[in-house]
Amino acid sequence: MVEEENEVIKKKTVIRKKPVAKKKTIRKKTSPSKRAAAANSRQALSDRLKQDLDASKEALKHVKDAAGEELKLAKKAAQDEIAVLKSQLNAALKREKKLVKISEKKIHKILATGEKWEKKQLLNIKKATEKAIRNIKKNKSKKS
Repeated sequence: MVEEENEVIKKKTVIRKKPVAKKKTIRKKTSPSKRAAAANSRQALSDRLKQDLDASKEALKHVKDAAGEELKLAKKAAQDEIAVLKSQLNAALKREKKLVKISEKKIHKILATGEKWEKKQLLNIKKATEKAIRNIKKNKSKKS
């Protein structure tokens, strides 16, 4: 039994630290001169920020106006380019129409010439067949 008692684990005692009492901070009153200086510096900072804001607004206005002018110039240049391209297109269309008319005239002349040639050839073929028929008739009449 003695052994059993030795086997029992002894618990360590935990020592807890007591919290140290915090010092109470006492708010000191600022002197009126420090308060006035702080107010003045805040006012100066506020004024400076307002001036910066106004300057930024003015700069943005100038940039916007300049961009508008550039846009107008670009638009005008684009319109001029469109006008030039349209005139070139119209000139090309006119040339194309003239070429089509010339082609149609040539086609009509070729067709007319072809028809004349065809008629001439048909006449030649008729004459040749008539001549051949006469020769055949002559040869038959000579043989009979």
